[in-house]
Amino acid sequence: MKKQQPQISEDKILETSWELLGEDGIEKLSMRRLADRLGIQAPSLYWYFKSKQQLYQRLANQVSKIILEEFHSEGDWKEQLTGLAITMRSVLTRYPCSTQLMMMTLPHEPDIIRFTNRMLLCVESTPLEQEQKMQVVTTLVNYVFYFVLDDYQHERNVSAIMKEQGELPKDDLIRLLDSMSDADAGLFRRMFTNGLFELMGTDVAFEFGLKVILLGIEQVIKEQEK
Repeated sequence: MKKQQPQISEDKILETSWELLGEDGIEKLSMRRLADRLGIQAPSLYWYFKSKQQLYQRLANQVSKIILEEFHSEGDWKEQLTGLAITMRSVLTRYPCSTQLMMMTLPHEPDIIRFTNRMLLCVESTPLEQEQKMQVVTTLVNYVFYFVLDDYQHERNVSAIMKEQGELPKDDLIRLLDSMSDADAGLFRRMFTNGLFELMGTDVAFEFGLKVILLGIEQVIKEQEK
């Protein structure tokens, strides 16, 4: 009796893609591995997605849709941008490699366009020029993307070292810092000793960076109103 092919759908393909991204990262995601996990032949996937890039586009579109669904802010431009940044970080953190996907795709999907449009609406009420409004949105997005990506990569690096060595080489770093002069590493050494690098990736660090960006935008607006 001929073995029946498993029933698949676009939603199932996307769901399984997220699983694989969470397990091994975007570097190891392939149509063949995805097909194997779904229990189908790789050519069957191309009925739904013509290429891996198209799959990436659809995954990024899904992330954009979720951000839009979770973003609720009716305040002024600062409150809206703050809420948007916090929502973006929350969603991107929950969906593995979603930051990379957003950076690797073009705004040629409906929800990516809606997401971009909603970001621009946050600053539409400001007296900034249209080009500046685009730069504000781009700066904010790049900040959130880098913050999430940096934290993700740091966790991967820590996991790889722990798997290989069983512990972080903290003593090696301390010895290296002690061997360096104050001129070369004094400030770094003091910050490391005081545990300040542990702030990286935290809510406190994220909110401070966001505050700096918003204050910068506010200053530009004030200068233009003079």
